[in-house]
Amino acid sequence: MRMPEAVHAKSDRRLFGGVEGGGTKFVCVIGRGPDEILAEARIPTTSPEATLSQTVDFFRAESARRGSLAAVGVGSFGPVDLREGSATWGFITTTPKAGWAHTDVAGRLMKGLGVPVAFDTDVNAAAIGEARWGAAQGLDTFAYLTVGTGIGGGGLAGGRPMHGLVHPEIGHMLLPHDRSLDPFPGVCPFHAGCLEGLASGPALLARWGQPAENLPEGHPAWPLEARYLALAVANLVCTLSPQRIVLGGGVMEQTQLFPLIRKEVVALLNGYIRAAEILDGIDTYLVPPGLGNRSGRLGALAMAERLANSM
Repeated sequence: MRMPEAVHAKSDRRLFGGVEGGGTKFVCVIGRGPDEILAEARIPTTSPEATLSQTVDFFRAESARRGSLAAVGVGSFGPVDLREGSATWGFITTTPKAGWAHTDVAGRLMKGLGVPVAFDTDVNAAAIGEARWGAAQGLDTFAYLTVGTGIGGGGLAGGRPMHGLVHPEIGHMLLPHDRSLDPFPGVCPFHAGCLEGLASGPALLARWGQPAENLPEGHPAWPLEARYLALAVANLVCTLSPQRIVLGGGVMEQTQLFPLIRKEVVALLNGYIRAAEILDGIDTYLVPPGLGNRSGRLGALAMAERLANSM
């Protein structure tokens, strides 16, 4: 079952489940929103059988204690199949995550829990959470970019999650790469020096020999990182015309990046985009997530809420 287009939830006391399915852990929650999370569990992403079995067990146990769930939402690492009517809708498809290619995530949860399941990418789920409760409230067209172990992007367009041929793969955007300035080849196994290959957490570690959190504020890593992220943001501004761009993920917890990226974006656009949000309000145009690191799991709850309201 797909997540429908409805935007706002009814006010009631139904319970919803949310799953933020990542490459290292699945975060599972039961509740009604950011101020009412009744139970939460972190399950290591090991094999599909073990991880999904533990996910089902969590929801079964908590439902027995707290009441039945109206629906469950899942935001999953990918790539995933979101095509309506596809025989593999709800599957993780050609992921490089060992053992997870062609895994039926949504079907396994529907069968194990007996409730409808909404399914989308982890980044679209985070964007839905930000639209419902966070930094994108009141907007119907915006982008969400997460910078961490990988780089992913998504958002809403006209109030609907960004889907299409497959789904956005913003992390694999190809950027100008001045090898005289930055000879690092990149870490992406598919494209080497794409955005993810040059600016993800693993790229920072491979280039500088230290994880992002260990690099001091004045390290030369940060102006270079800001340059690559600003190039991506400028491309998003020009191609998608989002009303706001939200930047989340572990690397973006290095808050010194925000002023560097904002300055670079304004310089790159060079006055061409004549919007006050860029010319005068870049500090409120390019922002961190209002829900912090909870955007994905809360977005999954919002997906479940929308699905239940459509039935």
